[in-house]
Amino acid sequence: MAIALLQRVTDACVRVDDAVVGEIGHGLLVLFCAEPADETVDAERLVERLLGYRVFGDDTGRMNLSLRDVGGALLLVPQFTLAADTRKGTRPGFSKAAPPEIGRRIFEHALAHARASDVPVEAGVFGADMKVSLTNDGPVTFWLSAGRGH
Repeated sequence: MAIALLQRVTDACVRVDDAVVGEIGHGLLVLFCAEPADETVDAERLVERLLGYRVFGDDTGRMNLSLRDVGGALLLVPQFTLAADTRKGTRPGFSKAAPPEIGRRIFEHALAHARASDVPVEAGVFGADMKVSLTNDGPVTFWLSAGRGH
């Protein structure tokens, strides 16, 4: 199942070779990872969860508003290390991450699905050495999955 680490931000930026490739103000920075059995429907399900996840404060300060509700932006960044197996030893294993060809296809599908939505979307570059900077608002950070029946 596709997984994501979302962070509510006041601003976030991704650079590749000192060039800004994605930048947002108020919204969500989402680190996105595909696993070997993922399908495009998993990517779509996860994107829909991200767009509707209520992590922004309402008038009383309660987390009752989604990215869509607050007019925020989404910065989607591919990050295969989210699937790391860290249970043993001192070096992570990556057998739980999708192979690059599957990871790229699932990430690009998620990105296209997000861009077809009603929110502004920026993105990192699959397979690139990226530098990500952000100001986490809260801090608020959540781990989500597509959750096929889980």
